Amino acid sequence: MHDSYDVAVIGLGAMGGAAAYHLAARGQRVLGLERFDPAHDRGSSHGGSRIIRQAYFEHPDYVPLLLRAYELWEALERDSGADLMSLTGALMLGRPDSRTVAGSRESARRWGLPHEMLDAADIRRRFPTLAPRDDEVALYEARGGFVRPEAAVRAHVALARREGADLRFREPAQTWTALPGGQGVRITTAAGAYTAERLVVCPGAWAPELLADLGVEFTVERQVQYWFAPRGGAGPFAPERHPVYVWEDPGGVQVYGFPAYDGPEGGVKTAFFRRGSPCTPETLDRRIHPEEIAAISAHLADRIPELPGPLLRGAACMYTTTADEHFVVAPHPEHPQVTVACGFSGHGFKFTPVIGEIAADLATTGTTAHPVDLFDPRPRRTAATQHEVTQ
Repeated sequence: MHDSYDVAVIGLGAMGGAAAYHLAARGQRVLGLERFDPAHDRGSSHGGSRIIRQAYFEHPDYVPLLLRAYELWEALERDSGADLMSLTGALMLGRPDSRTVAGSRESARRWGLPHEMLDAADIRRRFPTLAPRDDEVALYEARGGFVRPEAAVRAHVALARREGADLRFREPAQTWTALPGGQGVRITTAAGAYTAERLVVCPGAWAPELLADLGVEFTVERQVQYWFAPRGGAGPFAPERHPVYVWEDPGGVQVYGFPAYDGPEGGVKTAFFRRGSPCTPETLDRRIHPEEIAAISAHLADRIPELPGPLLRGAACMYTTTADEHFVVAPHPEHPQVTVACGFSGHGFKFTPVIGEIAADLATTGTTAHPVDLFDPRPRRTAATQHEVTQ
C-alpha cells in the first residue's frame, strides 16, 4: 500500500491536468494517474488547436463558464509562460434560423456579449476567403479564436507538479472502489494500491469503461481533422485575415476551421463537427481514407474555394458524447466522495481551466459557486443496475 492522499485524479488529459493543478494550488496532497505520457495523441486533446468562443449556440447557460474560462486561460498563460490563446475573431455562419447562428445570437443577446451580425455581402467583403450563399449570414465576435491543446495540457501538468502534485504517467488506474460511508476511495494500478479521501475521475473516451455505474449513456466517436495547403497559398488565411468559424449548411451539417496559425508550412485546419463514427479507444481507426478527404473537399469547394488544395496531413481523435450533448460535471450520484468530469462531447476543451476549478471545488467542498445544474447526471441516468466500478 502506498501513501494516502487528500485527492486522487484519474486521467491527466485536459480536464484532469487542470483539476490536479487547481487542487494542488489549494494545498491538497494530490495523486494523478495517467495511462499515457503528458499531452499524448491517443485521446481527445491533440491536433494543435481548439476553437474558443463566447456566443455559445449550444446553450446560453454555458456563457458564464466561458467568461471565467477566458480569465483562467489568461492566468494560465501568465503563470506558465506558455503561448496558449490567440484571438482571431470567430464567425458563426449559416441561415438566420440555423442552430449555429440563432443559438449564438440568443446567447449573445442574453448575456450582452459584443458581436456583429453580417449579411452575405458583409462576409465576402471582410473575409474574402469565404463565399457564403446570398441567404446566409454570420455572427461575428472579436473575442473568438483558438487555444493550443497540447501546450495547455503541458502547462497545467507543469504547474501541478510545481505545486507539489504527485503525477504518475504510464500508470493507469485498474480499479477504483468507493469505501463505505463515504470514507475515501481505494485505487489499484499495476504498481500497487493507493488510498485517498476523495477522487476526481476525468476519463475522456474511457468514460464508458471507467464510469460504468454512473448510469449515463456515452457514445465515443471517431473524428478526423484535416490540414490543407490552400491552392493560392496561405497568405489570405493568416490569423490577422481569416477567423475561426463554424459553418452550418441547410441540412444541419456543420464544418469548422482555423486560420493558418502555424504559417504557410502548417496548412489550414478544418473538420466536420459531429459527423463521426462509433469507436472505442482500442478500435479507433487512425488512418485517413481517400473518401473522407474527398467528402470534406467537396463540402468546402463552394464555401472556401481556395482551401481544399493538397492534403498535408490528417489526424483522428475522439468525441465522447452524451445523449443531450451536455457535459457531466458533478459528484457521483452514489458516491459523494467521487467527482466526475466527462462527456465533453466535442465542444469542451475551451472550458478546460474552469472545469478544473469546478472539479477542485466539488472535490474539496462538495459544491461550487459556478452554474453547473446543466451538467448533473441524475436526471439523465438510465435504468442500468448500479454497481461498484471495476475499471
